Amino acid sequence: MSTPLDSPDQGGIATLDRELEELLKEENIEPGDHERFSHYVKKDKILESAITGKPVRALCGKKWTPGRDPEKFPVCPTCKEIYESLQG
Repeated sequence: MSTPLDSPDQGGIATLDRELEELLKEENIEPGDHERFSHYVKKDKILESAITGKPVRALCGKKWTPGRDPEKFPVCPTCKEIYESLQG
């Protein structure tokens, strides 16, 4: 019988380290005008990101970790267009 200490790749700290490493690889700050806008993201994803630090994906496809006041920036025109098309 094995214990978690006998096989560190099956959970625990090794898993957390691997997940963090994957997140850091995935989290790319995208250059361009995306940085100048606030983006539409599901509310539950914003809350999850605030708790876990995981990046979110906006309707327009931008992926980042929120950390600034969206009220200080204009709404992303692509996100707005997609949101309005979903409202019908």
